[in-house]
Amino acid sequence: MTRVTKAVFPVAGLGTRFLPVTKASPKEMLPIVDKPLIQYAAEEAIAAGINELIFVTGRNKRSIEDHFDKAYELEMELKADGKQDLLDVVQNVLPNSTSCVYIRQPEALGLGHAVLCAKQVIGNDPFAVILADDLIRSELGVLRQMTDLYDRHQCSVIGVQNVAREDTHSYGIVKGKASGDRIYSVEAIVEKPHPDKAPSTLAVVGRYLLTPRIFELLERVTPGAGGEIQLTDGIAALLSHEQVLAYEFLGKRYDCGNKSGYLQATVEYALEHPELKEKFHAYLKGLKF
Repeated sequence: MTRVTKAVFPVAGLGTRFLPVTKASPKEMLPIVDKPLIQYAAEEAIAAGINELIFVTGRNKRSIEDHFDKAYELEMELKADGKQDLLDVVQNVLPNSTSCVYIRQPEALGLGHAVLCAKQVIGNDPFAVILADDLIRSELGVLRQMTDLYDRHQCSVIGVQNVAREDTHSYGIVKGKASGDRIYSVEAIVEKPHPDKAPSTLAVVGRYLLTPRIFELLERVTPGAGGEIQLTDGIAALLSHEQVLAYEFLGKRYDCGNKSGYLQATVEYALEHPELKEKFHAYLKGLKF
């Protein structure tokens, strides 16, 4: 049985919806309380048994590399000050068994193109794709839920959630046939359909497990507006070659690609933070609206 041990993190986007803060800092480094979005994504991957993290980066993304690198001066200062708890936090951002690979995407030509950039590193292995701005809180990590499904079926799996029909124009939408608890055999996938034409309300969100067959299909995808290569188009082509499952994951998703979702995540994570929850809850209760 083949296991999923590699994950691709497409982090080359410009993050224009968060300007000016993203002018010089990646949106993936936006903090939810005291951890950046990209660390939550990496932790979810590691909890699913993944030990090779592949970051497809772009200009102004060096802070992501720095975050996962060793910080000698900071560690020395924390050690000298006797701040062992903070030293432990800094030294354990990633387990020692985890390796990081950084690949530069020369132009932002779509999610499919970002995935293609990782082809040489992935080789003939199955792999995950995680979009860090889709933050999902769940008792069992979503990627772990999906790798368990992959272990049973040995085929591509895409994470989906039900959305309001009026919102289908913002997502890739799946047409599928129920084949188990929260599992659908995908028959078609349509990128951002008008609500009147959407085949369902099952929307693709930022979690994918893909077989390496996707690469040759992405290489054949006709670029759309702006020369972008859509991952959705590659998955649509994959349906002609092998089974693809859609999985309606268990968990609450926060769309941290927009300001409203980001603020919601910040508030709700703060209300569960062991150091902050009591004082922050009292603060919120005291607000006048």
